[in-house]
Amino acid sequence: MFLINIYLRFALMGIFLIGGIILSFIPGFGFWYALPLILIGLILLTGYILLGTVQSAATFMQTEDFDGCEKRLNLTLNPKWLYVTNRAYYYMIKGSIALAKRDTNEGEKWLQMANEIDVPSDNEKAMLQLQLANIAASKNKWQQAKLHFRTAKQCDVSEPTIVAQLLQFEKALAQRGQMKAANRMGGQGGGMMRGGKSKRRRPKMR
Repeated sequence: MFLINIYLRFALMGIFLIGGIILSFIPGFGFWYALPLILIGLILLTGYILLGTVQSAATFMQTEDFDGCEKRLNLTLNPKWLYVTNRAYYYMIKGSIALAKRDTNEGEKWLQMANEIDVPSDNEKAMLQLQLANIAASKNKWQQAKLHFRTAKQCDVSEPTIVAQLLQFEKALAQRGQMKAANRMGGQGGGMMRGGKSKRRRPKMR
């Protein structure tokens, strides 16, 4: 997809909008000459408002430049005005940045906001649910983690890295289940041993 540098977009918006307005007041030109410039400026402005800087921020995320990603994302005018898909990605990127900076609570807040929006791609949906599952597991909320993981498993995932992460999390759940079963059996065995202990009888004195 063609991507206009955000600073170039700002410059073009200013040139077309301000230039068009100035041109409309110049004798011999007027509004109709200025209209194409104003329309181009409005199209660029509308695209900026509805799409934000999510796509360009994602390029910083791919190189793990989290500071650069956050700065670029903060150039979005208002995330609530974004097209629904871009709004979901905005929240997901904000959550991923927070998790990269080890701020789990902040990351969970943004990811939950993304979870309230229908993420269109199954790959992104699975990644979102997997991130929430990992956060829940880190807080020992295992039932919640299982629910998020189950939702992630239902997605049609085609990205190999996400598939590998799902398998890794599934192994962690299985190991935890085995440990719980072993602890439960150990507790029962200890009770049986304690319950089966009997007092030795003293031999009769003759």
